[in-house]
Amino acid sequence: MDTEISGLVTRRVSRVVTDRMSDEPVIALQGPRAVGKSTLLAELARESAAEIVDLDDPAMRVAVAADPSAFVAGLSPVFIDEYQHVPGVLDAIKAQLNRDSRPGRFVITGSTRYDALPLAAQSLTGRLHLLTVWPFSQAEIEGTRTSLLSALIDDPDALVRQSGQSETTREQYIARIVAGGMPIPLSRPTQAGRNRWIDDYLRLVLSRDIREISRVRRGERLPELLRRLAAQTARPLNVAAIADQAGFDRTTAGEHLALLEAVFLVMRLSAWGTTLKARVARAPKLHIVDSGIAARLLGLTAEKLARRDPASLSQFGHLLETFVVGELSRDASLLDRVAACGHWRTHDGQEVDLVVELDDGAVLAFEVKAAGQVSTPDARHLRALREVLGERFLAGVSLYTGPHAYRLDDRIYALPIDRLWRES
Repeated sequence: MDTEISGLVTRRVSRVVTDRMSDEPVIALQGPRAVGKSTLLAELARESAAEIVDLDDPAMRVAVAADPSAFVAGLSPVFIDEYQHVPGVLDAIKAQLNRDSRPGRFVITGSTRYDALPLAAQSLTGRLHLLTVWPFSQAEIEGTRTSLLSALIDDPDALVRQSGQSETTREQYIARIVAGGMPIPLSRPTQAGRNRWIDDYLRLVLSRDIREISRVRRGERLPELLRRLAAQTARPLNVAAIADQAGFDRTTAGEHLALLEAVFLVMRLSAWGTTLKARVARAPKLHIVDSGIAARLLGLTAEKLARRDPASLSQFGHLLETFVVGELSRDASLLDRVAACGHWRTHDGQEVDLVVELDDGAVLAFEVKAAGQVSTPDARHLRALREVLGERFLAGVSLYTGPHAYRLDDRIYALPIDRLWRES
């Protein structure tokens, strides 16, 4: 795997940001700390020959807090990094937009979800465009331009015909899962160095970033709660059960879960299709945002995941699903045609791991299989969703660890997982 990845995040995402700046007066880039937002902002600023207001700098933070209007009144575009440190800057931006709301005026970044800020700080609601910058996708790491979602939308049959044989082994998939997509650990040559970085990263986010946005009760238990959540990745979320395991009351566990979402450590994948039938379950699914962080939280090395005992096979299956859902979610976040993402699960056990709904109502559906072979009976849940949706069902895909791409049924296909980043 190529780990010479500095600046890779700027390629596809910067094109999307530049395109959307032609329509939007404010673009807010949100995402995990250390994921590459500042790198992206620096590239955009270089293209515009503009300076960056860096609110991660304590001295700059004090100056902006004292007079935010002075720092947002420059020539457009104005670039502000880590705006959540001085939420009052959003009021100053709003005042500027009241006078001039032309597109492309501001690009701001934050490591806290905008909707997690206090209501008083959400002054730009309805006037800014949010774009989440996730950890690197495997396509970004490999330097390819592939978009599986776009290819499926265009012509799923052609995609299958043109997909060559995969040579990725199970061990190579495991290596990618454990490595994850955070830029700095990917650049380190040893697993020990990557582990140290992740440990320090989690300590910083849990001890500083969360406390900046909330007065946390029993904050010392956050690491334990996060580990419990990691053990539930790719499973329906049961806050009550996790609260009991971690020694929280349910209300406190729910509040802390929301904080972990706010700093982009965990993600709730909403239930999709609850209006289709009453038997559709409404519980969201939980995913740790980065599979490498999930593996570290669970103490899972590549060697442990490669074992064939029942526990290791189960852990591999759940981490593989989190890994694949993360890859597809990154792809979906950059496509204008995507209206919603979620998972589909019924009370009688039918389940599709990820559903991507397009703005015209068409649906792409994905199941993640850890097996090296997939047959027609394995696609029964995709067939069930196809029957519910009828013509809205554009394509269903079983992404699996085997080598071949082929058609399983009408509009249902098997594809090697590496087709997410392999161009052909």
